[in-house]
Amino acid sequence: MESRAGLGAERIALWGFLAFTVIALLGFWNFGLHPERLPSQPWAIAVFQNSFPWFARGQIIVSGVALLFAFWKFAGTRWVPAFAAVFVLSFMAEHIGTGYGFPFSGYRYTQMLGPRLLDRVPWLIPISWFLMSAPSWVLARHTFQGPGRRVQKIFFATWLLVLWDLALDPAMSAATNYWIWETPGPFYGMPWVNILGWYGTGLVLMTALSFIDDWNGWSEGVEVRWAAQYYLVILLMPLGMVTVKGYWWSTIITLAALAAAFVLARFVRGRDEGAGDAAPRGVPLGSQTPAGSGV
Repeated sequence: MESRAGLGAERIALWGFLAFTVIALLGFWNFGLHPERLPSQPWAIAVFQNSFPWFARGQIIVSGVALLFAFWKFAGTRWVPAFAAVFVLSFMAEHIGTGYGFPFSGYRYTQMLGPRLLDRVPWLIPISWFLMSAPSWVLARHTFQGPGRRVQKIFFATWLLVLWDLALDPAMSAATNYWIWETPGPFYGMPWVNILGWYGTGLVLMTALSFIDDWNGWSEGVEVRWAAQYYLVILLMPLGMVTVKGYWWSTIITLAALAAAFVLARFVRGRDEGAGDAAPRGVPLGSQTPAGSGV
């Protein structure tokens, strides 16, 4: 249903997701990093004590609702097998990782992300993998259009997924303590092998999304502009956290990886259009869509 302003439910949900993210970041900046600024009233202390677990869980839930509204509109129920595949595969990777230290290095989750599956992995974690994997695949699919480009799509989508962790891990394990590394590494506590683990896991997830897309076309109708905007909003939380925390190398490397992805996408789409590609002009992180459709 469209609102009076012409916004669909998926765009209203995206605006709500953005608002939630901005409020959470402001709270982290003003009070998370400076608890001395809290009012001395008991209610303020109680809110602060519960803010870290509930804002993190709320971020995943609110972003999931935004994705649900959009995918329901753009793809009906065709996205459900993709979600199931990512949920199962990412849970397996996390369960093995928290038990045996492969493929991410040894780590454990604290209690702040809520109830766990099989005592080790919070059930919100496999959901969060889908929340970034799905838009990454949509953007890669739009960038490398045409037949015979499965490998390029998979590797580019994985790149978009992995650059998220360049900010996420310092934000969630150094600036806060949602998980703890058994052997801290050089990148704000993160071992370098974690990046390889993310890339390997991402390749598996994107391969699964690719074959499911071939089977039922779950991503074909997803609006590229919406996917790009959603991707940037979900990246905003960890990127904003490391920035206000002063983890400048995390901020710089994440932005550099994002810029490189944008430049590559522009190059690929420009080359295809120059070669007579009949696909609509556009790029993942700034594509053209009909007027009035943007957030």
